[in-house]
Amino acid sequence: MRSAHPVPSKGFLSGGLPVAAERAGPTDRSAPHARAATHDYSVVMLVTGGRSRVEQRGEWALGAGDVLLVPAGQAHRLLEMQRSEYWGLGFCAPCFAAEGAASLLQPLEHVRDGAAPVVAIPAARQAFLEGLFRELEQLTHGSSWRPGEAEQAVRTSLLTLILAEVERARAPGGPRAALGAGVVVDSLRYIERNCLQPLSLRDVAAAVGRSPAYVTAALSQATGLSAGAWIVSGRMAEARRLLLHSDERVEAIAERVGYADVTHFIRMFRRAHELTPAGWRAARRGG
Repeated sequence: MRSAHPVPSKGFLSGGLPVAAERAGPTDRSAPHARAATHDYSVVMLVTGGRSRVEQRGEWALGAGDVLLVPAGQAHRLLEMQRSEYWGLGFCAPCFAAEGAASLLQPLEHVRDGAAPVVAIPAARQAFLEGLFRELEQLTHGSSWRPGEAEQAVRTSLLTLILAEVERARAPGGPRAALGAGVVVDSLRYIERNCLQPLSLRDVAAAVGRSPAYVTAALSQATGLSAGAWIVSGRMAEARRLLLHSDERVEAIAERVGYADVTHFIRMFRRAHELTPAGWRAARRGG
Protein backbone atom coordinates (compact mmCIF):
# COMPACT_ATOMS: atom_id res chain seq x y z
CA MET A 1 0.00 0.00 0.00
CA ARG A 2 1.05 3.54 -0.56
CA SER A 3 2.17 5.54 2.43
CA ALA A 4 -0.64 8.15 2.18
CA HIS A 5 -3.51 7.64 4.58
CA PRO A 6 -6.39 5.69 3.01
CA VAL A 7 -9.59 7.53 2.15
CA PRO A 8 -12.57 6.55 4.35
CA SER A 9 -15.64 5.64 2.28
CA LYS A 10 -19.13 5.86 3.78
CA GLY A 11 -22.72 5.88 2.63
CA PHE A 12 -23.54 2.30 1.55
CA LEU A 13 -25.41 1.56 4.80
CA SER A 14 -26.56 5.11 5.54
CA GLY A 15 -30.22 4.17 5.01
CA GLY A 16 -30.46 2.24 8.27
CA LEU A 17 -30.12 -1.29 6.89
CA PRO A 18 -27.62 -3.46 8.79
CA VAL A 19 -26.81 -5.36 5.58
CA ALA A 20 -27.43 -4.45 1.94
CA ALA A 21 -26.51 -5.92 -1.44
CA GLU A 22 -26.35 -4.71 -5.03
CA ARG A 23 -25.19 -5.91 -8.44
CA ALA A 24 -22.68 -4.04 -10.60
CA GLY A 25 -21.02 -4.32 -14.00
CA PRO A 26 -19.83 -5.06 -16.52
CA THR A 27 -17.18 -2.49 -15.60
CA ASP A 28 -13.84 -1.58 -17.13
CA ARG A 29 -11.06 0.34 -15.45
CA SER A 30 -7.49 0.48 -16.74
CA ALA A 31 -5.97 3.01 -14.31
CA PRO A 32 -5.59 2.08 -10.63
CA HIS A 33 -7.17 4.23 -7.97
CA ALA A 34 -4.67 6.81 -6.76
CA ARG A 35 -5.17 6.01 -3.07
CA ALA A 36 -6.37 3.11 -1.00
CA ALA A 37 -9.82 3.26 0.58
CA THR A 38 -11.39 1.94 3.77
CA HIS A 39 -15.02 1.33 4.75
CA ASP A 40 -16.68 1.65 8.14
CA TYR A 41 -18.57 -1.55 7.26
CA SER A 42 -17.43 -5.01 6.14
CA VAL A 43 -17.68 -6.00 2.47
CA VAL A 44 -18.19 -9.31 0.65
CA MET A 45 -17.90 -9.26 -3.15
CA LEU A 46 -18.76 -12.20 -5.43
CA VAL A 47 -17.27 -11.92 -8.93
CA THR A 48 -19.50 -13.46 -11.62
CA GLY A 49 -17.68 -12.39 -14.79
CA GLY A 50 -14.62 -10.64 -16.20
CA ARG A 51 -11.33 -10.06 -14.41
CA SER A 52 -10.15 -7.67 -11.70
CA ARG A 53 -7.00 -6.92 -9.75
CA VAL A 54 -7.01 -5.45 -6.25
CA GLU A 55 -4.38 -4.48 -3.72
CA GLN A 56 -5.15 -5.56 -0.16
CA ARG A 57 -2.09 -6.59 1.85
CA GLY A 58 -0.68 -7.84 -1.42
CA GLU A 59 -1.96 -7.97 -5.00
CA TRP A 60 -4.79 -10.34 -5.91
CA ALA A 61 -6.41 -11.37 -9.20
CA LEU A 62 -10.13 -12.11 -9.22
CA GLY A 63 -12.21 -14.00 -11.77
CA ALA A 64 -15.65 -15.58 -11.94
CA GLY A 65 -16.42 -17.54 -8.78
CA ASP A 66 -14.00 -15.64 -6.55
CA VAL A 67 -15.10 -13.88 -3.37
CA LEU A 68 -13.24 -10.85 -2.01
CA LEU A 69 -13.52 -10.20 1.74
CA VAL A 70 -12.79 -6.70 3.06
CA PRO A 71 -13.08 -6.30 6.85
CA ALA A 72 -14.14 -2.90 8.11
CA GLY A 73 -11.12 -0.63 8.30
CA GLN A 74 -8.84 -2.68 6.06
CA ALA A 75 -7.21 -0.59 3.33
CA HIS A 76 -7.64 -1.79 -0.25
CA ARG A 77 -7.16 -0.35 -3.73
CA LEU A 78 -8.69 -1.25 -7.08
CA LEU A 79 -5.98 -1.71 -9.70
CA GLU A 80 -7.84 -2.89 -12.79
CA MET A 81 -11.20 -4.16 -14.07
CA GLN A 82 -11.84 -5.94 -17.37
CA ARG A 83 -15.57 -6.40 -18.03
CA SER A 84 -15.94 -7.20 -14.37
CA GLU A 85 -19.38 -8.20 -13.10
CA TYR A 86 -20.03 -8.79 -9.43
CA TRP A 87 -22.39 -8.80 -6.49
CA GLY A 88 -21.40 -6.72 -3.50
CA LEU A 89 -22.76 -6.57 0.02
CA GLY A 90 -21.89 -4.45 3.01
CA PHE A 91 -22.83 -5.12 6.60
CA CYS A 92 -22.48 -3.44 9.96
CA ALA A 93 -20.37 -5.69 12.19
CA PRO A 94 -21.35 -4.03 15.51
CA CYS A 95 -25.06 -4.41 14.64
CA PHE A 96 -24.74 -8.19 14.35
CA ALA A 97 -22.35 -8.48 17.29
CA ALA A 98 -24.99 -6.70 19.39
CA GLU A 99 -27.51 -9.40 18.46
CA GLY A 100 -25.20 -12.17 19.63
CA ALA A 101 -24.25 -13.09 16.06
CA ALA A 102 -20.54 -12.31 16.37
CA SER A 103 -19.73 -15.77 14.98
CA LEU A 104 -20.92 -14.40 11.62
CA LEU A 105 -17.75 -12.35 11.47
CA GLN A 106 -15.34 -15.31 11.40
CA PRO A 107 -14.55 -15.21 7.64
CA LEU A 108 -13.66 -11.52 7.97
CA GLU A 109 -11.70 -12.12 11.17
CA HIS A 110 -9.59 -14.73 9.37
CA VAL A 111 -8.63 -12.04 6.85
CA ARG A 112 -7.75 -9.61 9.62
CA ASP A 113 -5.53 -12.28 11.12
CA GLY A 114 -3.64 -12.75 7.85
CA ALA A 115 -5.66 -15.19 5.73
CA ALA A 116 -5.97 -14.41 2.03
CA PRO A 117 -8.88 -12.04 1.28
CA VAL A 118 -9.81 -14.00 -1.87
CA VAL A 119 -11.73 -17.29 -1.64
CA ALA A 120 -12.51 -19.44 -4.71
CA ILE A 121 -16.06 -20.84 -4.58
CA PRO A 122 -16.45 -24.33 -6.13
CA ALA A 123 -18.32 -24.28 -9.44
CA ALA A 124 -21.07 -26.49 -8.02
CA ARG A 125 -21.85 -23.90 -5.31
CA GLN A 126 -21.62 -20.67 -7.30
CA ALA A 127 -25.23 -20.58 -8.53
CA PHE A 128 -26.52 -21.17 -5.00
CA LEU A 129 -24.33 -18.40 -3.59
CA GLU A 130 -25.36 -15.98 -6.34
CA GLY A 131 -28.99 -16.76 -5.55
CA LEU A 132 -28.44 -15.71 -1.93
CA PHE A 133 -26.98 -12.39 -3.07
CA ARG A 134 -29.96 -11.93 -5.39
CA GLU A 135 -32.43 -12.53 -2.57
CA LEU A 136 -30.60 -10.04 -0.36
CA GLU A 137 -30.54 -7.47 -3.18
CA GLN A 138 -34.31 -7.82 -3.58
CA LEU A 139 -34.73 -7.17 0.13
CA THR A 140 -32.48 -4.13 -0.19
CA HIS A 141 -34.24 -2.48 -3.11
CA GLY A 142 -37.64 -4.04 -3.67
CA SER A 143 -38.82 -5.65 -0.46
CA SER A 144 -42.53 -5.74 0.40
CA TRP A 145 -41.59 -6.43 4.02
CA ARG A 146 -42.32 -3.78 6.61
CA PRO A 147 -39.22 -2.87 8.63
CA GLY A 148 -39.22 -4.98 11.77
CA GLU A 149 -37.94 -8.11 13.44
CA ALA A 150 -39.13 -10.49 10.70
CA GLU A 151 -37.29 -8.62 7.95
CA GLN A 152 -34.18 -8.40 10.13
CA ALA A 153 -34.31 -12.16 10.72
CA VAL A 154 -34.46 -12.83 6.97
CA ARG A 155 -31.50 -10.52 6.33
CA THR A 156 -29.49 -12.18 9.09
CA SER A 157 -30.31 -15.64 7.71
CA LEU A 158 -29.20 -14.70 4.19
CA LEU A 159 -25.97 -13.16 5.45
CA THR A 160 -25.34 -16.24 7.60
CA LEU A 161 -25.74 -18.53 4.59
CA ILE A 162 -23.49 -16.37 2.40
CA LEU A 163 -20.68 -16.27 4.95
CA ALA A 164 -21.10 -19.99 5.67
CA GLU A 165 -20.57 -20.74 1.96
CA VAL A 166 -17.41 -18.62 1.96
CA GLU A 167 -16.08 -20.28 5.11
CA ARG A 168 -16.87 -23.71 3.69
CA ALA A 169 -14.91 -22.93 0.51
CA ARG A 170 -11.81 -21.59 2.25
CA ALA A 171 -8.89 -23.96 1.77
CA PRO A 172 -7.19 -24.93 5.05
CA GLY A 173 -3.63 -23.65 5.07
CA GLY A 174 -4.24 -21.57 1.94
CA PRO A 175 -2.26 -18.49 0.90
CA ARG A 176 -1.87 -15.74 3.44
CA ALA A 177 -1.65 -11.99 3.11
CA ALA A 178 1.01 -9.84 4.71
CA LEU A 179 0.18 -9.40 8.39
CA GLY A 180 -0.87 -5.94 9.49
CA ALA A 181 -0.11 -4.06 12.68
CA GLY A 182 -1.54 -6.01 15.60
CA VAL A 183 -2.70 -2.91 17.45
CA VAL A 184 -4.92 -1.86 14.53
CA VAL A 185 -6.55 -5.29 14.20
CA ASP A 186 -6.98 -5.67 17.95
CA SER A 187 -8.38 -2.15 18.36
CA LEU A 188 -10.93 -2.51 15.56
CA ARG A 189 -12.01 -5.90 16.86
CA TYR A 190 -12.44 -4.53 20.39
CA ILE A 191 -14.38 -1.49 19.17
CA GLU A 192 -16.72 -3.61 17.03
CA ARG A 193 -17.62 -5.76 20.03
CA ASN A 194 -17.87 -3.02 22.64
CA CYS A 195 -18.82 0.26 20.96
CA LEU A 196 -22.48 -0.04 21.97
CA GLN A 197 -21.44 0.10 25.62
CA PRO A 198 -19.92 3.12 27.38
CA LEU A 199 -16.50 3.15 25.70
CA SER A 200 -13.67 5.65 25.44
CA LEU A 201 -10.33 5.82 23.67
CA ARG A 202 -8.71 5.16 27.03
CA ASP A 203 -10.70 1.91 27.37
CA VAL A 204 -9.61 0.76 23.91
CA ALA A 205 -5.99 1.60 24.64
CA ALA A 206 -6.08 -0.32 27.91
CA ALA A 207 -7.59 -3.35 26.17
CA VAL A 208 -4.79 -3.51 23.58
CA GLY A 209 -1.98 -2.52 25.97
CA ARG A 210 -0.98 0.76 24.30
CA SER A 211 -1.27 4.46 25.06
CA PRO A 212 -4.35 6.36 23.82
CA ALA A 213 -2.16 8.52 21.57
CA TYR A 214 -0.51 5.46 20.03
CA VAL A 215 -3.85 3.75 19.34
CA THR A 216 -5.53 6.69 17.66
CA ALA A 217 -2.41 7.48 15.61
CA ALA A 218 -2.15 3.85 14.45
CA LEU A 219 -5.82 3.70 13.48
CA SER A 220 -5.69 7.03 11.68
CA GLN A 221 -2.62 5.96 9.73
CA ALA A 222 -4.04 2.56 8.76
CA THR A 223 -7.72 3.39 8.22
CA GLY A 224 -8.07 7.15 7.85
CA LEU A 225 -10.32 7.29 10.93
CA SER A 226 -9.45 7.87 14.58
CA ALA A 227 -10.50 5.55 17.40
CA GLY A 228 -13.21 7.99 18.42
CA ALA A 229 -14.56 8.09 14.87
CA TRP A 230 -14.73 4.28 14.77
CA ILE A 231 -16.69 4.22 18.04
CA VAL A 232 -19.15 6.83 16.77
CA SER A 233 -19.51 5.05 13.42
CA GLY A 234 -20.56 1.79 15.05
CA ARG A 235 -22.99 3.55 17.36
CA MET A 236 -24.60 5.53 14.56
CA ALA A 237 -25.06 2.42 12.40
CA GLU A 238 -26.89 0.60 15.19
CA ALA A 239 -28.90 3.74 16.02
CA ARG A 240 -30.08 3.97 12.41
CA ARG A 241 -31.09 0.31 12.46
CA LEU A 242 -33.10 0.73 15.67
CA LEU A 243 -34.74 3.94 14.47
CA LEU A 244 -35.84 2.26 11.24
CA HIS A 245 -36.76 -1.20 12.49
CA SER A 246 -38.18 -0.53 15.96
CA ASP A 247 -40.55 1.86 17.71
CA GLU A 248 -38.26 2.40 20.67
CA ARG A 249 -38.08 5.91 22.07
CA VAL A 250 -35.03 7.98 21.24
CA GLU A 251 -34.03 7.96 24.91
CA ALA A 252 -33.98 4.15 24.95
CA ILE A 253 -32.02 3.98 21.70
CA ALA A 254 -29.44 6.42 23.05
CA GLU A 255 -28.81 4.11 26.00
CA ARG A 256 -28.69 1.00 23.79
CA VAL A 257 -25.92 2.50 21.64
CA GLY A 258 -23.72 3.63 24.52
CA TYR A 259 -24.89 7.16 25.36
CA ALA A 260 -26.01 7.84 28.94
CA ASP A 261 -27.00 11.39 27.98
CA VAL A 262 -29.74 11.55 25.32
CA THR A 263 -28.89 15.18 24.56
CA HIS A 264 -25.34 14.17 23.67
CA PHE A 265 -26.67 11.35 21.50
CA ILE A 266 -28.99 13.71 19.62
CA ARG A 267 -26.13 16.15 19.09
CA MET A 268 -23.83 13.42 17.75
CA PHE A 269 -26.57 12.03 15.50
CA ARG A 270 -27.39 15.46 14.08
CA ARG A 271 -23.69 16.08 13.41
CA ALA A 272 -23.49 12.85 11.41
CA HIS A 273 -26.83 13.05 9.58
CA GLU A 274 -27.93 16.72 9.65
CA LEU A 275 -31.19 15.56 11.25
CA THR A 276 -32.25 14.68 14.77
CA PRO A 277 -32.95 10.99 15.40
CA ALA A 278 -36.70 11.68 15.42
CA GLY A 279 -36.43 13.70 12.21
CA TRP A 280 -34.37 11.00 10.51
CA ARG A 281 -36.89 8.31 11.52
CA ALA A 282 -39.82 10.35 10.22
CA ALA A 283 -38.06 11.04 6.92
CA ARG A 284 -37.18 7.38 6.39
CA ARG A 285 -40.66 6.17 7.25
CA GLY A 286 -42.31 8.76 5.05
CA GLY A 287 -43.96 10.86 7.70
